[in-house]
Amino acid sequence: MNIDLLKSLIQVNDKKILLVILDGVGGIPDKSKMTELEKANKKNMDELARKNDLGYMVPVDTGITPGSGPGHLAVFGYEPTEYPIGRGILEALGLNIEIDDESVTARCNFATVDSEGKIVDRRAGRISSEENVRLVKLLNESFKDFPKYRVEFYSGKEHRFVLIIRGMKSDAFVNDTDPQVVNEKPLEAKPLKGDSSECAKIINEIFERSLKVLKNEKKANCILFRGISKMPSIETFKDRYGLKAACIATYPMYKGLASLVKMDILKTGESLEDQVNTLKENYNGYDFFFFHVKKTDSYGEDGNFESKVKVIEEFDKILPEILSLGFEVVAITADHSTPSVMKAHSYHYVPLLFINSYPRPVDVKGFSERECLKGSIGKIYSKELITLMLAASSKLKKFGA
Repeated sequence: MNIDLLKSLIQVNDKKILLVILDGVGGIPDKSKMTELEKANKKNMDELARKNDLGYMVPVDTGITPGSGPGHLAVFGYEPTEYPIGRGILEALGLNIEIDDESVTARCNFATVDSEGKIVDRRAGRISSEENVRLVKLLNESFKDFPKYRVEFYSGKEHRFVLIIRGMKSDAFVNDTDPQVVNEKPLEAKPLKGDSSECAKIINEIFERSLKVLKNEKKANCILFRGISKMPSIETFKDRYGLKAACIATYPMYKGLASLVKMDILKTGESLEDQVNTLKENYNGYDFFFFHVKKTDSYGEDGNFESKVKVIEEFDKILPEILSLGFEVVAITADHSTPSVMKAHSYHYVPLLFINSYPRPVDVKGFSERECLKGSIGKIYSKELITLMLAASSKLKKFGA
C-alpha cells in the first residue's frame, strides 16, 4: 500500500466503520473434521456471509506466525515488519503507565516451575487477578532497594503483569525468557543488537531475585519476561487516515496497541454486553471503532475447542444489536489464527467477513475458513483491509482523471 497515495485520496464524510477482531478466531479441524467457526451455531454471521463479501487475510507474510502486536498493527493498516513493537510497551500503555525514553518495559507472566527449575505451567494456572495484585505488591516491596535503576511492577489480568525499569539510557533489544513450551527452563536474557548488554544483565538479575521472592508460592513461583522494549515512534491513526478512532477492549495489551496509534481508549466493562453498551454510548462521537473480543484467543491457546465455539456463538447473538446502529462498513476478522488443536498462534490465514452496501456475494454456506476461500475478496494482506474499509465507506476519492 502506497500510504502517500492513500492520504491524497482520503475525503471526509459522516459514514462510520467498525472493525471487529475476534482474536485468534481462525482454526483448523479437530476430530469432528470441523473448525470452531464451522461448529458454532452462528446464524447471523452465516446469513450475513451469504449476502456480503468474504475473503481471507495473510497477517504478516506467507508462513509467518504473527504475535498479537504485528497482527493488530497490520489490521490497523501498518506494515508490521517496519514496527517491531514488544508486548511490554503495549501492556504498559494499556495500563496507562507513564513511559519515557529511558523506560524499559516487559510483559511478564507468573509461571510455575518444578524443583529442577523447569516450567510446568507458563501461566501459573491462570491465577486470579486478585492473586496477581497480592504478588505484584510483594515484588514491589522486595525491589525497593534494587541498585542503579528503579524497578516497578504493575498488575494486569490473571497471570499477566508489567515490569518497568526506569533510568536506562541504553538499548533494550533483548530476547524473551519465555521458551513458549513446558518442561524447559526459562531462557537466559541476552542482547540481540545495539547497546543492549546492560538491559539483558538487569533482566537476569531481576529474574534471579524474583525466584527468591516467590519461592514459597505454590503456583506463581517464577516470572517469564516477554516483549522487552522501549517506546517506538509511529504515525497516529488520525494523521494516517483522517479518522477519529476509538478502542473498545477489555485487556491491557489491546488497549496499548490502540493507544500506540493514538486511538481513544473507551472505558468499558468485562462482558460483551458491556462492550456493546459502550459502543452505543459513543457511536456519535467517532468515525472508526476497534472492537476487540479476547476469549476466542484465550480458549484457543488453552486447547478448549468447545469454549471457543461458545464465545463465537455469544458474539453472534449480540451482533444484530451492533448492526442496528447503522455502520456503513463492518469487518469481522482476526489478528491471527489460534487453532485449539495447536494451542498456539499459527501461520494460517484468517477469515474475513466484510459487510458493506455494495457487495459482490457468491454462493457460500456461511462464515468459515473454507467458505472464505470462495469469497469475492479473495486473498489480501491484513494491512490492506483498511483501504477496503475506507473505499467501501466512500472515504476515498477516485485516482486520476
